[in-house]
Amino acid sequence: MTVDGKPTLGIGMVGYAFMGAAHSQAWRNAPSFFDLPLTPRLAAIGGRNADAAGEVAGRFGWHSVETDWRRIVERDDIDLVDVCTPGDTHAEIAIAALQAGKHVLCEKPLANSVAEAEAMVEAAEEAARSGVRAMVGFTYRRVPALSLARRLVEQGTVGQIRHVRAQYLQDWISDADTPFSWRLDRERAGSGALGDIGAHIVDLTQFLTGERITGVSALTETFVKERPVPEEFSGLSGTAAADGQRATVTVDDAALFLARFSGGAVATFEATRMASGRKNALRVEINGTDGSIAFDLENMNVLHLYDHTEAAEHAGFKRILVTEPGHPYVAAWWPPGHLIGYEHSFTHQAVDLLTAIAEDRDPAPTFADGLRVQRVLAAVEASAGNGSTWTEVPR
Repeated sequence: MTVDGKPTLGIGMVGYAFMGAAHSQAWRNAPSFFDLPLTPRLAAIGGRNADAAGEVAGRFGWHSVETDWRRIVERDDIDLVDVCTPGDTHAEIAIAALQAGKHVLCEKPLANSVAEAEAMVEAAEEAARSGVRAMVGFTYRRVPALSLARRLVEQGTVGQIRHVRAQYLQDWISDADTPFSWRLDRERAGSGALGDIGAHIVDLTQFLTGERITGVSALTETFVKERPVPEEFSGLSGTAAADGQRATVTVDDAALFLARFSGGAVATFEATRMASGRKNALRVEINGTDGSIAFDLENMNVLHLYDHTEAAEHAGFKRILVTEPGHPYVAAWWPPGHLIGYEHSFTHQAVDLLTAIAEDRDPAPTFADGLRVQRVLAAVEASAGNGSTWTEVPR
């Protein structure tokens, strides 16, 4: 099938909630703003709740609804499977899709364990021999300001990297009466703040520096041990059995760790969902011999750059408004100074994936990149469980 002379790629998405909506708008909007080699066709959205999935399908233009993910993998009109489900299902769905010859986009973190992630990498590498591609969804790489930061580091603007600081601060469960959800159940989520938001800053700092984390010393904490169970969780495995009861929280509320990078830089990481007043504050600062770069997602169109080679009398952090046509991704959107937002990074993700598939090359970040993050998360948990002992991250 072709649209406006371009071949189409049938998309089947499993999951329809928060990430499902973000991915849906990306698939829908990408061809409206970017000149793509392939046109995504929103073939089917999947979810166990047909009514809820159908409502999302109607809002975003999905052509059909499936209540079994296996049907999405089996359908001949679907070329790519987009996995937007909780972490405990990532490996099963992604591996089945790859073995069926479907390209795969899988939300982060890649899996709930290193073993699952290794199996997914093996499946992806095998599928790649037949031209089938797989990518993990670390979308913050595609925020224009952060893509610019990566470019500047590659160009040597900050010199040799000495120190990295990374924080991801949220407050959405700081109230002890916030209801229990799947994100607080280790069986489904794998871990808490560490895997949910800590995974982002682990990947992002490795992406920005071009280096890998080699070792960590960590601690984790669960401040609220039990939470009320909403009605929709009644009777589900791992939660309290009836409305009005409380469920045990089996993941971390916060994770903090020291780290060292392969190039010798030291680093501090902090991921918490208990930072009252911080809604989505992903912050990264990189200090090098020749300068520094600083970014805060709550001001996502701005990158701060310090040139350490300037004379002290007039040196200072420069505020770069990342909205110029020469900045990554920006030329497809609005005139300079007209800001873009959170949802645009998902559109950029769709654009990059479609382009890589059309060019018959592996997209980034690969499943192998996702495995590298998973190994860091596992090392953090191992260190925290062993009195913050320094723990090496396997290559």
